[in-house]
Amino acid sequence: MRNSSLKAPFQYKRIDISSVNADQQKKAKNMGTTLKRIWQYIAIEKGMLTLVILMVLISSIFALLGPFLVGRAIDNFIITQEANGLGYLLLALIAVYIIHSVSLFLQNFWMVGIAQNTVYTLRKNLFEQFHRLPISYFDKRQHGELMSRLTNDIDNINNTLNQSVIQIFSSVLTLIGTLVVMLYLSPILTVVAMSIIPVMYFAMRWITRRTGPLYKLQQRHLGKVNGYVEEIVSGQHVVKTYSQENYVTNQFEKRNNDLKNTGFWALTISGFIPKVMNMLNFLSFGLIALVGGILVIVSDTSLVTVGTIVIFTEYARQFTRPLNELSNQFNMLLSAIAGAERVFNVMDETQEELDEKDAITINDTNGHVVFSNVSFGYENTKTLDNISFEASPGETIALVGHTGAGKTTIINLISRFYNYDSGLITLDGLDIKKIKRSSLRSHMAFVLQDAFLFHGTIRENIRYGKLTASDHEVEKAAKNANAYEFISHLPKGFDTILDQDGSGISQGQKQLLTIARALLAEPKILILDEATSNIDTITEIKIQDALKRLMEGRTSFVVAHRLNTIREADIIMMMKNGKIIEKGNHNSLMKQKGYYYELHS
Repeated sequence: MRNSSLKAPFQYKRIDISSVNADQQKKAKNMGTTLKRIWQYIAIEKGMLTLVILMVLISSIFALLGPFLVGRAIDNFIITQEANGLGYLLLALIAVYIIHSVSLFLQNFWMVGIAQNTVYTLRKNLFEQFHRLPISYFDKRQHGELMSRLTNDIDNINNTLNQSVIQIFSSVLTLIGTLVVMLYLSPILTVVAMSIIPVMYFAMRWITRRTGPLYKLQQRHLGKVNGYVEEIVSGQHVVKTYSQENYVTNQFEKRNNDLKNTGFWALTISGFIPKVMNMLNFLSFGLIALVGGILVIVSDTSLVTVGTIVIFTEYARQFTRPLNELSNQFNMLLSAIAGAERVFNVMDETQEELDEKDAITINDTNGHVVFSNVSFGYENTKTLDNISFEASPGETIALVGHTGAGKTTIINLISRFYNYDSGLITLDGLDIKKIKRSSLRSHMAFVLQDAFLFHGTIRENIRYGKLTASDHEVEKAAKNANAYEFISHLPKGFDTILDQDGSGISQGQKQLLTIARALLAEPKILILDEATSNIDTITEIKIQDALKRLMEGRTSFVVAHRLNTIREADIIMMMKNGKIIEKGNHNSLMKQKGYYYELHS
């Protein structure tokens, strides 16, 4: 029985290149603009680039000089059987090829440096742009797809700069130089050699019109694969918990298959180029030999010599080789442009709103926050409607309500991840829009539901709250967060290395580390978003104790579903559909017997 699985890898569905995402075509910059932007990065290395161009010019000239000397040797020495002077010509030929080889080495060596510096700057700028984009941008996109732009797309540009820039420039110079010398030697044979150009042009046009869209599609599918892989690896616990391995494997297979198909057709169609060029090369050689031979016989070398025919066959190869290289490099260029467009699309995204010109830096704050008739909406969907409340210094404000009530939105507005649409939010009487974002957030600390830890030691993760903190301060913060005990029982204590997901410690222990991080930052405003959810009772007691210590003397905003965590809050705000429907402390709200009371009953 035949194994049908052996057949699968060789099945490729036809790609309809006319269906390349229309939206991406609208957003993508045209080739000229993209190349110009890449050039702006390359042009930074003007000195080295000048040397590279000089070496390319030298290598192109000496590449033309070699065949010319061989032709002269045939006509002047071999046919005439004259040896006098042949030795000098051979020495000159050796010198020509040595200089040509050295210039090739130097141009490639220097171009690698230019390419690496260019890509370094491009990758640096893209990474910095990530930090200038608003939170909303990352909320709408797969993180793996964005990572693909920083890695795969920029690597694509790097490969093209290393291989294509020199080749394109060298090929153009070689084409011009070869054509000039060929016309000088024999206009007739030049016309014969050029007769294949129209065929070559239409063949290359047919190929590149198909490979260009396919390379764009390939880069997009690669981004989707990376995005999906990042998502599934991050959610591996959920996948295994629900036994969905087969489902996610099938979903990956679909994306991988799309990438396989586009890659197959892009490489297959572009693979026609060397075959077509070789066929046309052989045709050109044959025509030059045929016509040249006839001219030698008919004209008795008055029009063409044997050496000229030899030179022409080599020049014909040198003429079609640059065309072949240009065609191949053009395909690489299309692939790089596809990647560059994806990179520049991120670069062109609207950055987080700049601080107002008159925004100031605040050195300290009392933590007095006031909302006055504040309204806000995400993309024309109203989330907060005419909200007003006051948080005095040191008070704890608890936000309660069902999902979508607007609790997290209030947190986002206080921290200026988003700007409110109308109304006014003040800190110590100053409109928060008049405060620089970095300055405002430097006085805040966050303890969120998902405790995020970086790859590194426990000490480094805690110190992230205050990079200048000493080891003693880090350990003191851990003690105040009730984290010191479990840390001391780890094999390497504070030097224990954690993965990004904090493998090796429990969810509650991760949360204790984030509390220690917040304590070390010594903020005046504290934001707790479901900080005790999904925590066992014993650990919750430790966390509650640590949080009480953390909240002491600080203005705190607490989002919580567990009502026992907010009983002692100074103000509890019951929210529904973006409005505050009840406000007071626990006892006063219980007496009202409204929504808050119903949640307890």
